[in-house]
Order: sequence, then structure tokens, then C-alpha cells
Amino acid sequence: MSESSDQLVRVGITQGDFNGIGYEVIMKTFADHGMLELCTPVVYGIHKVASHYRKMLGIQDFNFYGIPDASKAVKHHCNFVNLSDLDVGMDTGMSTPAAGSWAVKSIQRAMQDLEAGLIDVIVTAPINKQNVQGPEFNFPGHTEYFASKTGKSDYLMMLVHENLRVGTVTGHIPIHDVSSKLSADLIVSRLRVMTQSLLQDFGIRGPKIAVLGLNPHAGDGGVIGKEEEQIIIPALKKAQQENMYVFGPFAADGFFGSGAWKAYDGVLAMYHDQGLIPFKSIAFHHGVNFTAGLPIIRTSPDHGTGYDIAGKNAADPSSFREAVYTAIDVHRNRKQYLEASENPLQQQTRRERERG
Repeated sequence: MSESSDQLVRVGITQGDFNGIGYEVIMKTFADHGMLELCTPVVYGIHKVASHYRKMLGIQDFNFYGIPDASKAVKHHCNFVNLSDLDVGMDTGMSTPAAGSWAVKSIQRAMQDLEAGLIDVIVTAPINKQNVQGPEFNFPGHTEYFASKTGKSDYLMMLVHENLRVGTVTGHIPIHDVSSKLSADLIVSRLRVMTQSLLQDFGIRGPKIAVLGLNPHAGDGGVIGKEEEQIIIPALKKAQQENMYVFGPFAADGFFGSGAWKAYDGVLAMYHDQGLIPFKSIAFHHGVNFTAGLPIIRTSPDHGTGYDIAGKNAADPSSFREAVYTAIDVHRNRKQYLEASENPLQQQTRRERERG
């Protein structure tokens, strides 16, 4: 993975909950100076908090490079946009309203700069889904926020690690609501998003997608629930009629336990834990959360705030580092896909615009 020095992807990074492990994984990731050869990071946070964690964790040979705004980002430095000089009231390892409020401000500033073209992608550090709630952020999580900001209703939360890519039909909803929320149309919509994302974001031609059943043993022919027969199988037939390569429904336990997932480019689960439990069992510390189906590129590590280890120098930065890698790769793949899809006149116009 390499980019020429004049084409480094500008990666906007939100601070997340500053009482958690966000700053630790950010600093550990970019203390590896090789990362600065791959991208130009722009962190949106609070300088006093960042300095506190750097000292607390004893991270040497690393400094943030302060800039007034993302337009002044400098290559080969970990740039830092300071959101406030106030004493924001840190309480490491605890959930506080202040941490939630400043997490939201960081997300909003990064999104503002992405819309303005000052950064290319966003990587989000973990937030607490409770303390961020308020008039300016009334969403179950990052995924729904970015979907709302981009006006998209057809999107998909995907967990990614190497050749394992898992999406979920339903997202952050209670288990008792899953069955009532499922429909053939919704499943087909998710399959369209996943197929397109595998094509344009991951560069996979003719992607094959496995679809899981909802019930134990995928319903056992209707003996253990009717959703497979009445909803999921009709959805698969419709998707196949649209020339999507979809297969199933598979019983989730045997599908993952046998390693059958390795034969597919993507897996569509019916609900959150059905997909994320096996994913994290296989790829914990290395998985990446990617929101497919949006016009923007956003990734995040697949872990939470880590309050229990915050400030103890115990956080593993691997998942955050992989989130940065994935954002860069998706940016490159999507650019190549769009260029290949352009007609010759569009290509000429774009090249002239890039030359100034």
C-alpha cells in the first residue's frame, strides 16, 4: 500500500469519547511514522486532553502538529485541529455528559470539513451511545448519523477483516423487534448495497454473497419459524432475478463453525449479534466497521470506548490502524471504479479539472 507524496489521502479522525481509549489508539497508530507515508491525518479534538494522555501514557517520539483548520494540513505530520482551549473536565474511564458533547462536536466538525472537500475520508474513534444523545445527536450510533447527513436510507453497516465482510439487515434495534422489521424488500435493498460496495469499494468482480437465516437451523423448513420460507427465500429469488450472486439461507452456527464463510465475498446476517459475534470471534482486534452505501467513506475500529482500560496503556491500536488502512483502500478503489465507469468525455473533463 503506497501513495505518492502528492496524492496522500487526507484522513479526518474524530476524537471519540475522550474518557475512553480513543486518544491512546490514535497516538499509538501514528507514532509509527510509516503511517504518515500512507496518509495525511487530521485529528479533531482538544489539545489539553491530547497532551494529558500523551504524558499519562508516556508516549515518546510523537507530537501532534497544531493547525487552525484542515485546509492547513501538512503532509508527514499528524495534524490536530483544536476544538477548544477550555477545561473540559476529563474523568478517565467514566461516562460523562461533557465527553459525549465534545465527541459530537468532533464528529460535526469532521463532517463539515468532509463536505467542504478539506478531507477525503473519516475514521471515527469510539463513542458512548448514551452520553452523546441530545438535540444535536439523536441517533443510535455513527452509522445512522452519517446516513442521515448524506440523506441516504439504503445503507449497510459492514464489519471487515481481510476476506471476511459481514453486513446486517437490521442494525441497532432490540432483538424482539428484529422479526417484525424484516421484509423481502429490505433484504433485497441490503443485498443491492452490499453488491455495489463489494464492486466499487473492494474491487471484487461478480461478488458472491451468503445470506443467513433468522431462526435456528435456518427454520428447518418452517418447523422452527416461518421467516425463511415467507421472507428470506423470496428475497433471495428476487435478488437472483436482478443478477446478484446470492446464496442461502444458511444456518448461522454451522456456516461460521465449518468455515463456509471463506467461500464468499460477503455475508449478510439478519441482525446485529448474529453477524458481529462470529465476526469478532474470528477477527477481534483487527476488525473494521465500514458504512457501505454512502457517498462518503467512513470507517471505525470494531471496539468500544474501553473505559475499563482507559489511561492504563493497555489498548491495542490494531483495529484503529486497520480502520485507517481500510479507509485509504476504499478511497483508492472507489476512485478507480468511478474513473473506469466514466465515459471518455467525462474523463477528459476530470483530467483538465485536476490539472487546474
